[in-house]
Amino acid sequence: MDLLTQGILGASTAQAGAKYSDFRLATVTGFVAGMTPDLDALIRSPNDPLLVFEYHRHFTHSIIFIPLGALLVSTLIWVILRRAQAFKKIYGYALLGICLAGFLDALTSYGTSLLWPLSDIKIAWNLLAIVDPVFSLLLLIPLVIGLKRKSNLYSRTGLGLAAIYIMVALVQSQRAYDVASELMAQRDHPVEERVIKPTMGNIVLWKSVYVSQGEIHADAIRVGLTGGNKVYPGETLPLLDLESENPFPANSQASQDLHRFSKVSNHWLGVHPERPEMIGDVRYSMLPFSSEPLWGVHIRDVEPEHHLNVITNRRFNPSMRQDFINMLLGRDLAPAY
Repeated sequence: MDLLTQGILGASTAQAGAKYSDFRLATVTGFVAGMTPDLDALIRSPNDPLLVFEYHRHFTHSIIFIPLGALLVSTLIWVILRRAQAFKKIYGYALLGICLAGFLDALTSYGTSLLWPLSDIKIAWNLLAIVDPVFSLLLLIPLVIGLKRKSNLYSRTGLGLAAIYIMVALVQSQRAYDVASELMAQRDHPVEERVIKPTMGNIVLWKSVYVSQGEIHADAIRVGLTGGNKVYPGETLPLLDLESENPFPANSQASQDLHRFSKVSNHWLGVHPERPEMIGDVRYSMLPFSSEPLWGVHIRDVEPEHHLNVITNRRFNPSMRQDFINMLLGRDLAPAY
C-alpha cells in the first residue's frame, strides 16, 4: 500500500500495545517501523531499470524480515534518543509497528514475497487499492485522537474498523467475481487465468481481466454497497507468447530482460494497442476496462546486448477522469466508449 498508510498502520499497532507513558515513543517508533519494508525501493540501478521491479515487495516484505527490520529501527531510534529509553522497550514497539506491513501490501494487487526465502511466489489478495483514502482515514483519525488523549482505546478501535473494512472488501471482491463469472459464461469464453482487482481508491468499482484462447479481456464491474451491479464491457488484446513472439535473439540481454519483466508481471504481457514499441503488464491500466498497460518495457530500436528501459503510460485526461467517476457512480458512459 502507499507509504503513508504503511506508517499509519505501524503507528496504530504500536500505539495499541503501548503504556500511557510511552505513547509518543510507541507512535513514532511504530510509524517508522511500518515504512521500513519499503526501503527496497532503494534497490535500483541506472544501468538495469528492471532491478527495482524485481526487488519491489521482495525480501524486506517477507515474514522472516520482521524481527530484522524491527532490530534496524529500534537500534536507530535508541541511538537517536542517546539510550534514554530501554532498548528492549523500543524493540517491542518496532516489532509491533512492522509486523503487519507485509500483510497490508499482500492485500493489494501487486504481489508480496511474504514467504521468501521458502518461496518466491508473490502473494496478492486483490482486496484493496494501492491508495485507499477510506481505509487510511479509518486508521488515522483514531490514531490522532488516541495520541491527544493518551488512550490506546482509539487506536484499537481504528484497527477494528480497518479489519471490518477489509472484510467488506472481501465480500465486494466475491460479488465482483460472481458478476465476472456470469459475463464469461454469457460470452462462452473458456477461462485460462483471471484476476479481479479493485480500482483506485475504492472497493466499489473493480477491474476484471482474464485470458481466453490467447486473448486478454478487460472489463469494469461496479458492485454497489447496497446493490446495483453494472458491467462496462472493455477491450481485448492478444496475449503475448514469448516463446514465439520474442523480438530479440535468444540469450541476448534484451531477451533476458523481457523474460524478467514477464516473470514480475506474472506473464500478463501484451503490446500496447496504440504504442507498438511498448510491451506492458495488462493487469494495470488507468481505466478498468482498458487494455492499455500502465507500465512496460520499450522494445523498439533496442540493441540486443543492452538492457530494456521501463516506460509508463499514465495518461489520465479530463474525459477519462469523468468516465471513471461515472463508472464509480454507476452511470452510463458517453457513446464514444
